[in-house]
Amino acid sequence: MATTSKPNSVARSTKLGPEERSAAIQALKTKELDILVVGGGIVGTGSALDAVTRGLRVGMVEARDWGSGTSSRSSKLVHGGIRYLEQLDFRLVREALIERGLLLQRIAPHLVKPVRFLYPLTRRVWERAYIGAGMLLYDLFSYTGGRSPGVPHHRHLTKRQVQRLAPSIANDALIGGITYYDGQVDDARYVAMLARTASAYGAHVASRVRVEGFLKVGERVVGVKAHDLETGEHFDIRARQVVNATGVWTDDTQAMVGERGQFKVRASKGVHLVVPRDRFQSKVGLLLRTEKSVLFVIPWGRHWLVGTTDTDWNLDKAHPAATAADIDYILEHVNQVLTVPLTREDVEGVYAGLRPLLAGESDQTSKLSREHIVAHTVPGLVVVAGGKWTTYRVMAKDAIDEAVAALDGKISESVTQDIALLGAEGYQAAWNKRAKLARAFGVHKVRIEHLLNRYGVLTDEILDLLRERPELGESLPGADDYIQAEVVYAASHEGALHVDDVLARRTRISIEAWDRGVSAAPVVARLMAEALGWDAAREQQEVDFYLLRVEAERASQQQPDDESADRVRLAAPDVAVK
Repeated sequence: MATTSKPNSVARSTKLGPEERSAAIQALKTKELDILVVGGGIVGTGSALDAVTRGLRVGMVEARDWGSGTSSRSSKLVHGGIRYLEQLDFRLVREALIERGLLLQRIAPHLVKPVRFLYPLTRRVWERAYIGAGMLLYDLFSYTGGRSPGVPHHRHLTKRQVQRLAPSIANDALIGGITYYDGQVDDARYVAMLARTASAYGAHVASRVRVEGFLKVGERVVGVKAHDLETGEHFDIRARQVVNATGVWTDDTQAMVGERGQFKVRASKGVHLVVPRDRFQSKVGLLLRTEKSVLFVIPWGRHWLVGTTDTDWNLDKAHPAATAADIDYILEHVNQVLTVPLTREDVEGVYAGLRPLLAGESDQTSKLSREHIVAHTVPGLVVVAGGKWTTYRVMAKDAIDEAVAALDGKISESVTQDIALLGAEGYQAAWNKRAKLARAFGVHKVRIEHLLNRYGVLTDEILDLLRERPELGESLPGADDYIQAEVVYAASHEGALHVDDVLARRTRISIEAWDRGVSAAPVVARLMAEALGWDAAREQQEVDFYLLRVEAERASQQQPDDESADRVRLAAPDVAVK
């Protein structure tokens, strides 16, 4: 349950609603911070939690919503990166597998779950030996962190066993297979919970606050010029160290200081399709080779996620657009192994994200692409860039280590390997009594399981809402998996400020529903209006913005190339800025 404590007590409110945002902005305006983190994606929120749990005075600002960029548009996997074994990048794989085990078992067992994949074999003898050796190495690395990996070992399967496991794979597409496990996560939900956890430990965090410049004394950065996009207010935030964790926007942020680094961040576009689970039969996900990279088919509730592409993107970073060519590429490659091919009509949702890849002065990304760099580029400013979602905690630790090295006094080492996210502590006990909870509230056990896997033990707070307002137990239109109470909770406890925040990130209705959330939008706006005090005009404006976004995204996905898709996508206005 949430706690609201005295100002000087150890615990703070676990809510991250409008009041907490206002209090955070007041603190950002009036206090000098030890660390200010710019960017509220997975690395920024991880950095804020790392810093605040060392006992530092910490602030964090994000120009849009938590995780609204790259961090909510990934493959939603917590994985070692099995393809990096082939590149002999053993250090990265080992590091990621250790983090995978931590996330699965200690930090967020309510949000990160094991997922099983099949690698179809197409060549006799040598391929089984070659891939099998890689899978064995993958398993061995996962034990090197001093704890069990949290997932079963890989297994070799005959062709008959594969056909029983995945009946929809074409008979001539394989001669056998190997299965292995990785982790899966709702990336956007994780980032929002991470921001909320940092806030609960004492960090002053605020979304929709854009950094528009840096404060300097001589060459030293001493803070930022900030713009609250919700109220229109401009104010300064002072900090002894600023951490730039802005992902694909890193170069833009660094340019505000007039600094030209020794590395650049290049955006690579990755597109995923969402198709219904019943379009083909398989008890496992798939890992398929393509001529360029790999293609994942990932179980996702009642759906499959199929992706991804990997192409340069030099256009709008806020709203990367998928093209007809991207969609056709993915369908073409997945259909090579399916008995009944998928078509455009099978696609429920499409999303595109940008990976922040590191490039040196030569602009070659192949070697550095998934590594991360931390640098004190000018006094008072640390930049962290590159990396992969799974290793966010290591990136955050390295960034704060660098910032702390420039602060006076003895400051504690990172402790985030032992800090569970909100909702994690007691999750297993809550899971064990899910049938009892379902009976007590008169709902199906599957509904309770859905809530526990999104909120962990904080599910109690959703159930409290249902006790007070039973009508909030109704499903949202066109999205049976989600109930109305989750919308109210997103606005009151999870920092959602706009309809788009709820439909695209607190839930995944924008990619999971056939209508992309169009029918749910008016209901979401009405529920948010009650929670946030909107008038009728604002409520309608929020719906209009969302409908225009969906229309523009659908139209962009009919375009033949990036330039056309970008132009069409940007025809929809962004959420209003004051």
